[in-house]
Parts: sequence; C-alpha cells; structure tokens
Amino acid sequence: MSSDGSKIPPKKTGAPSIISPDLRVNGDLVCSGDIQIDGWIEGDIQSRNVVVGESATVHGAVQAENVRICGTVNGQIRADNVTLEKSARVTGDILHKSLSIEQGAFLEGMCKRIDTTPAVPQVEARPIFAPKDTGAAANTTPRDKVAAIGAPPQAAVN
Repeated sequence: MSSDGSKIPPKKTGAPSIISPDLRVNGDLVCSGDIQIDGWIEGDIQSRNVVVGESATVHGAVQAENVRICGTVNGQIRADNVTLEKSARVTGDILHKSLSIEQGAFLEGMCKRIDTTPAVPQVEARPIFAPKDTGAAANTTPRDKVAAIGAPPQAAVN
C-alpha cells in the first residue's frame, strides 16, 4: 500500500516486442524490455534481453544484458551473457561476461571478456631519493655529491 492507503499494482513484465519474419526495419531499436527478432533489422539494437531467431538477420550492433543468437548478426555484440546456438552466424566482435557457443555455430570475430571489477588505482612510481633544485646543490657535479656524502675522492665518478 502507498502512503495514501491505495494499493500499488505489482510491476508486470511486459510481453516481448516481436519483429515478425515478414517485417524489415531500417533504424535503431531501443527497448527497456525483451525483443524477439525474426525479421530483418538494419540498425543497432539496445534492450534488456534480445533473441535473434533462426530466420532473422541483424546488420548492426546488439547491446543487452542477455543475447541469444539463432540467426545472423553482422555487427558487434556487447552483453553480460551471450549464447550462440548451433544455427548462429555471427560476423563481428563479442564483448561478454559469459559466452556459450554450441557446436556448429559460425563466428568470425574477436571474443573479449569484459570485467566489471573496479581497476586497482595505479601508484605513481617515485624515486627514493630525489634532490631538490635549490641554490648551490643544483649546480653540483656527481663528484661533488659523492664527496659530500663522505666517500674518498678516488671513488668518485669521473
């Protein structure tokens, strides 16, 4: 119940958006839910879950949490979980956290695991001893510096 006493309806997950086999789309698809593609897409796809059916062709990038490819994709795929079914034909790079490829799937491109762990900050390497450029010390030679430490003059560098 909300603060005014009315009932809050539970959030429903909507039915997936379906691009049927006889539909051709020229343009990008952006969806916050699920997309089932069985037609032809000429453009990029961004969604939560994407399924590219056996009869589907996508010419563009696909970005989602979960991607399952049964058809043809020509473009980059970027997703947490990517599954290539045996009928999949992918030409393009796959950036993933998890990748599954069935025997018989075709893939031509690079596969790269994306890591979400934060990078460890790099510490700048500093010399242990770095003389300051102040006054007469800045004009000394290596021989003068060695002599100043107390080494005998014959041990000094020429």
